[in-house]
Amino acid sequence: MFGILKEKLKKAVKSIVEKVEKKEKVAEKAEAVKEKIEKLPEDVEPEKVLEEVKAEEVPEIKKEVEEAVEKVKKVKPRERKGLLKKITEKVVKKFTEKKLTEEDLEPILNDLATDLLEADVSFSVAESLKEELKKSLVGVEVKKGKENELVISALKTSLLKILSVPSVNLEELIKKKKPCLLLFLGFNGSGKTTSLAKIGKWLVNRGYSCVFAAADTFRAGSEEQLEEHARRLGIRVVKHKYGADPAAVIFDAVRHAEASGIDFVLADTAGRSHTNENLMNEMKKIIRVNKPDLKILVVDSLIGNDALMQAKFFGEVGLDAVVFTKTDINEKGGAIISVVNELKKPVLFVCDGQDYKDIEEFSPEKFVDNLL
Repeated sequence: MFGILKEKLKKAVKSIVEKVEKKEKVAEKAEAVKEKIEKLPEDVEPEKVLEEVKAEEVPEIKKEVEEAVEKVKKVKPRERKGLLKKITEKVVKKFTEKKLTEEDLEPILNDLATDLLEADVSFSVAESLKEELKKSLVGVEVKKGKENELVISALKTSLLKILSVPSVNLEELIKKKKPCLLLFLGFNGSGKTTSLAKIGKWLVNRGYSCVFAAADTFRAGSEEQLEEHARRLGIRVVKHKYGADPAAVIFDAVRHAEASGIDFVLADTAGRSHTNENLMNEMKKIIRVNKPDLKILVVDSLIGNDALMQAKFFGEVGLDAVVFTKTDINEKGGAIISVVNELKKPVLFVCDGQDYKDIEEFSPEKFVDNLL
């Protein structure tokens, strides 16, 4: 699960850690060079300084010291006293710094941003993550042996900041209003009906009563599919004939739940896209008439960047939460981060299989820990 995204993040962590370790090694050698230069007389010959630098075999330092020496050689000999020592000390001191700089991180984070695009992370999220990591790592002095821990901690904090949105708890929701109406939306084939059934089972397992509303009166076979799930789960279905007004189906299901003391109404709807103008107008009517307590977008996690397009599209009618399906066979996973960032709404569940039990409450912390 999410193998590609994990690999991209692992690559970035490794690159940053290697950069830190390299700076530590250079810093140690720079300290040795600095001590040698401090012991040299003020009227030292430029070549002598180069010998001391070359002895430590630090190409990064050598290049800059050579440039400094060339500058000093252009100065009249009688004016050189103390100048070379002063300049070289300043040059070497820069390399004793173990803190990460923006210059250190920029190429690594640019590569990470590109890699994340390949894992279905949107451009805006990739750039946001890049900036958050800069804030967390630039100027930080890393203790030896703690490099990996620091980088992973910074990456975890940055990812959680993006995923930090107000949560939704169904068991808290029912305490405020009964019955509670959950409306399921999504494109064709996203797995709305199956996800609805899984959530129905999840609620029943926790002692809550449910009724299903067969409000997909558009697609042939949709009512039968929902009825089969309901039969297996022992849950009643409220339905009308095909072609009936779906808003009326849901209205009747809510009235039935009120009369029967049922906790949750789970309403299935027709799959629709931006080209289905009539179906979108129908959706707006469903929402206007029934005022659902939770509008849930069901997204097939395998559709990649199209998930962001669907989130923007359904976001126009207002959404409260998202359910991702087929996460067990999703090697990328970036769409989850992108959709949360776009909607600023939580992922309620992830579905990772075909059985009713294959559903899990989404935890940003668990998701990020899994990635890292």
